[in-house]
Amino acid sequence: MPQQTSPSHTAASGLDELIRIAAAQPLAPACDHFYFLRHGQTGRNAQRIFQAPDEPLSELGLQQAARAAGLLAGEPIRTIVCSDARRAFDTANTVAAALRLAPTAHEALRERNFGALIGTSSANIDWACEPEGGETLTQFVVRKRAALDAALRQPAPVLVVAHGGTLYALAALLGVPVDFKLLGNAQPLRFERSGPTWAVTPLLRHADTDGEAALA
Repeated sequence: MPQQTSPSHTAASGLDELIRIAAAQPLAPACDHFYFLRHGQTGRNAQRIFQAPDEPLSELGLQQAARAAGLLAGEPIRTIVCSDARRAFDTANTVAAALRLAPTAHEALRERNFGALIGTSSANIDWACEPEGGETLTQFVVRKRAALDAALRQPAPVLVVAHGGTLYALAALLGVPVDFKLLGNAQPLRFERSGPTWAVTPLLRHADTDGEAALA
């Protein structure tokens, strides 16, 4: 089971439970490497507020998506799969244009549904919470496992464009330690397998992002 990197903020609350749930049925993709990209920043990311699927990218988020597109343009990506939430879909399309590909959007890759918490502060998020009208942590991990398994069955190498919560779940499902330094908006990541062990490498660490905005 992966160990959680000690964070400097409260976004880690409940992550031990997420790791435990994921470890019960880990992900075992056939590919030996793939890419992951969290969407660019939104206004509610900056304010640390739970957001709905229609939240748009901010001006900074658009710039981050364009920068990520430049970084990924030289990678041998064959397939782009993304969340259909606006912020992820628009980020994916920016990257896809540089790669001359068409992204495929899936509702199952959306961020966790936090129900009645949407529109409220996420500064003290507890991933183990059970929000009214939303998903439990188990429901979220099960959904993500199925969605990521399907995404990584596509022609490789695959780029998955989704959310901070997706990255938490993905890391836990692969047994990769949760590193809060990798959670910045539009931070391209390469996941690579050596035997049964997965590791993640950032293509670049953006100076204008950090783990403090590591949700959704």
